[in-house]
Amino acid sequence: MPKLAPELSDLAVRRLTAPGFHAVGGVSGLHLQVLPSGARTWVLRVMVGGKRRDMGLGGYPDVTLAKARENAREAKDKIRKGIDPIAERLALKSALASARGAQITFDQAAAKYIEAMSHEWKNAKHQAQWAATLREYASPVIGSLLVSDIKLAHVEQVLSPIWTSKTETATRVRGRIEAVLNWATVRGYRHGDNPARWKGHLDKLLPRPSKVAKVEHFAALPWQEVGAFMERLRERTGTSARAVELAVLTATRSNEIRGATWGEFDLDAGLWIVPGDRMKAGKEHRVPLSEDAVTLLRTLPRLAGQDVVFASPRGGKLSDMSLTAVLRRMEVPATVHGFRSTFRDWAAEATNYPREVAEMALAHTVGDKVEAAYRRGDLFEKRRRMMDDWAKFCRQATITAEVVPIRTQA
Repeated sequence: MPKLAPELSDLAVRRLTAPGFHAVGGVSGLHLQVLPSGARTWVLRVMVGGKRRDMGLGGYPDVTLAKARENAREAKDKIRKGIDPIAERLALKSALASARGAQITFDQAAAKYIEAMSHEWKNAKHQAQWAATLREYASPVIGSLLVSDIKLAHVEQVLSPIWTSKTETATRVRGRIEAVLNWATVRGYRHGDNPARWKGHLDKLLPRPSKVAKVEHFAALPWQEVGAFMERLRERTGTSARAVELAVLTATRSNEIRGATWGEFDLDAGLWIVPGDRMKAGKEHRVPLSEDAVTLLRTLPRLAGQDVVFASPRGGKLSDMSLTAVLRRMEVPATVHGFRSTFRDWAAEATNYPREVAEMALAHTVGDKVEAAYRRGDLFEKRRRMMDDWAKFCRQATITAEVVPIRTQA
């Protein structure tokens, strides 16, 4: 039998300062290693699988002599049972590192998801809206939680305070939380059903948005008043006023007007082609320009080195508020977007143009998939005639109600 080292006391162990290995007894193979730096650590020298192995048991005095002997006995007991305690420890460390790598908070997951999806989204504004709504409403409640720990109660805590007061925003937040958690599930950061899903889940706990939300349309001017409005608008000077004027004449959206560049226009052909990346539907839109619209564009100054049609004083395109400010100063109870509704009402109530012609003028999707498959054109020439009539109507300052008799008295 190998010679057993004498069992040292706590005091004797504290006095061991010479560099090297010092057997402390109590358990065969247990040593206190003193490093040249003066640091001391416990080492168990054992035979594992026919090879001598040195197994660290922690530093001294953080790990006491009694605890070191206890750990050494447990390690040797595992060896007798055929378990390699060193390999077992490495496996546990690896599993812990793997588990940490598979842990991610909701805020971290949201940032990664937004970054991954940003290439599919049409503009930076959409990405900013995603980040802003999640930061304002979701982050205070679940932002620091691991996605694997997010439950139904957490989602309810986010949505309940705003579900009836800010219904549209709440539905967007719910959908965005669902998307982030779906991404996390696919990535392996969480398992199980998505607590933010609507159908068959949250729809059993929260009222339908349509039951609690008031549908708020963009304020629009009655079509009968558009001529008088345009007369007042043309009296105003400034780039923003001209942008509003073109928006009315073309029935286009504010962002399409503000982002327009000279390269998109062919004034000789009376054509404006809005590229798909600036359209809500993501598809190129051909806009027929009336004579009034062409005249307006020809009168606009072209600034050197500036391709934007309606440039701001500091360069670049106008802000959305700059167009809104024109209407506010004129005290017009409408929005720029609302003039699209004005145009649509005029087309429906004052003309015989088919519905699909007006819808295509607004760049709306027409009909179902079957109808869309058969109608491959954009009714451009019919839309041109309609926009010419719209421009003429916009020049009528007043709408008379005179009745023209069929017969005249001889």
